[in-house]
Amino acid sequence: MPQSEKELTYKAFMNREYDFKHSPFEKEFEFYDCVKSGDTERVKKLMTPLGAGGSGKLSEDNLRNLKYHFIVTIALITRFCVEGGMEMENAYTLSDLYILKMDKCRSEAEVHKLHSEAILDFTNQMKFVSRGTIYSKPVILTMDYIYDNLHSKISVLDIAEQVSLSESYLSRLFHSEVGVTISTYIAVKRVETAQNMLKYSDYSPVDIGNYLAFNSHSHFISTFKKYTGMTPNEFRKKYYRSNWSMDRKNSAKK
Repeated sequence: MPQSEKELTYKAFMNREYDFKHSPFEKEFEFYDCVKSGDTERVKKLMTPLGAGGSGKLSEDNLRNLKYHFIVTIALITRFCVEGGMEMENAYTLSDLYILKMDKCRSEAEVHKLHSEAILDFTNQMKFVSRGTIYSKPVILTMDYIYDNLHSKISVLDIAEQVSLSESYLSRLFHSEVGVTISTYIAVKRVETAQNMLKYSDYSPVDIGNYLAFNSHSHFISTFKKYTGMTPNEFRKKYYRSNWSMDRKNSAKK
């Protein structure tokens, strides 16, 4: 018998001996479905402490075990939210930034706190996701291309070549279905991504503007202010998670 199979057999035996069971699939599905539907109150009732009950053991180290479960939870939530209508770039940016924050946690209490915060954040954002909008294949491909290239220069001609349509036809089709021009859509998506990065990461506004391929920092500021009414610095001061700064200070003292 291969070693990996022996290990699985042994683990199954230990689970039976100690009456250990993973969380029922139906309960897990209900929880993730409530996140997807933006049902905050139901999520609060169904939410259990990270790694509790039948979650399984992924590491002998308790803190590392929690972190592994955190990553699994966020990965599943992200996919459920994308399925529920959250735009892919927003979902994966939020996922990446929460995992980066988790990586800085130095205690189990910090991971538990961040776990609850992340779940409620995703759930609250899903309240505002519009459902039922159906786009044509070229428009979906255009959106996917934009999501994948927000950090690069994007031209309508490049997109048109990717979806095998003329630039003028794609522009008309996109505007008729989405309600805005492709260039406006690109700008809005970049600003939304910048908002997430300003709220959840430590990157400076200059670095964020460069990462998102704005022509210059002044262009980033003017575009950001056009869609949010604030400069990137003003947005960071208003929405950045102040408790995260406190966490870093506490960690530095340890």
